[in-house]
Amino acid sequence: MKRMVRFTTGLLLVLSLATGCSTADSSKPQASANPGGTAVTPASGEQITLRFFHRWPRDPDKTYFEQVVKEFEKENPNIHIETEAVLNDAYKEKISVLLGTNNPPDIYFSWSGEYAYKFVRGGKALDLTNYAEQDKAWSEQLMESQLVPFRLDNKLYGVPLTIDGKTFFYNKEIFSKLNLQVPKTWSEFISTLQTIKDNGYTPITFGNKAPWASSHYIGTLNQRMVEESVREKDYNRASGTFEDPGYVEALRKLQELVPYFNKDVNGLDHEFARQMFVDQKAAILYAETAEVRLVEPKTKFQWGFLDFPAIEGGKGNPNYLTGAPEGFMISSTTKHPDEAVKFLKFLTSKAQAEKFVKEVGKYSAVKGAVNENTATPLGIEAVERVTSAEGLALWLDTDLDIKIVDAYLAGTQQMLNGEKTPEDVLQDVRKAAQQVREQVK
Repeated sequence: MKRMVRFTTGLLLVLSLATGCSTADSSKPQASANPGGTAVTPASGEQITLRFFHRWPRDPDKTYFEQVVKEFEKENPNIHIETEAVLNDAYKEKISVLLGTNNPPDIYFSWSGEYAYKFVRGGKALDLTNYAEQDKAWSEQLMESQLVPFRLDNKLYGVPLTIDGKTFFYNKEIFSKLNLQVPKTWSEFISTLQTIKDNGYTPITFGNKAPWASSHYIGTLNQRMVEESVREKDYNRASGTFEDPGYVEALRKLQELVPYFNKDVNGLDHEFARQMFVDQKAAILYAETAEVRLVEPKTKFQWGFLDFPAIEGGKGNPNYLTGAPEGFMISSTTKHPDEAVKFLKFLTSKAQAEKFVKEVGKYSAVKGAVNENTATPLGIEAVERVTSAEGLALWLDTDLDIKIVDAYLAGTQQMLNGEKTPEDVLQDVRKAAQQVREQVK
């Protein structure tokens, strides 16, 4: 990636972790450490157990991780790994609770950016900096752009597993039938949508029953409309005011798309909207690159990727992409940090990464893991779109304090229903930002 956006370091997202905890000082790799901080080195051959907690309880992910664990245990017979997995929303609640107990998982999944930073500030994440520095062969095979959102104060606290970004999927056959060119600017985009609508198609399929879906639109539009230094300040929980007029304009742009969405966007979930695209009932879908595996096998028509258009008058960089890596962190109180790191190194080895891409269909943050032997041409193109972007704007709902996120998403649902104006929504966001600033003081 040519250049990365500087990620904010002072935000709070979901349930706050135990207050008053300081970040554990684990900058030097230790053989093992107990919760009291006293180093203990396991005797040779001693059987140890690591608890591994992730958010993929369904296949193909479930089977993949089970196989990884078995292979690792075969190579390391003195290490046993207990695995637990729950789905997204349940995971967010449970991990916050578990990390506040005396028996947290040794290795746990985390979204990047502010979602990960709150664990660091709460003293729940092991500093992996020296591990990365002392094993360059491992750390340098990971995409640098995907490591950045797991760094705080120049220290590394997480290991990226996946790479993901947001883009439009579009039906090439509908575009060809209507003699449409791929739009490059917002005005061209709106004109294209109108032509699609005039010819009896739903231009964009959108399901916002779970409002994280609208957060992807808002996050992208904020990045396009607001100067990067201003957005960075506002996304910081200690300094955010959201007074820049670009934030209102961003919501107005989203409002402009309402006539081109399907009806009842707040009553439909994203999976239903995605199926509308697969069934050719809509010409365009705003989707994650990780969804290529969910769309490509089911489609019987030609489709491709369409860049989010440049917006006339926007002050943000049009060559940025909305997206973020996901990965794993290690508990600061683990009794076996070396062994936990050893497992993450195994999980993010080139061989395992290629299996992950080929068997699961998601895209790895390991360099070269996405190739002609592991992915389709569309999958390779999807990854290239992420890695060639000049920077990433993290998912809004993992990059802002939860109070601000809630104000944005609740207000946007009402705006999409015609119950609030963009100005009304921003008023709620600014109030939430003020509450967050006061909380930080």
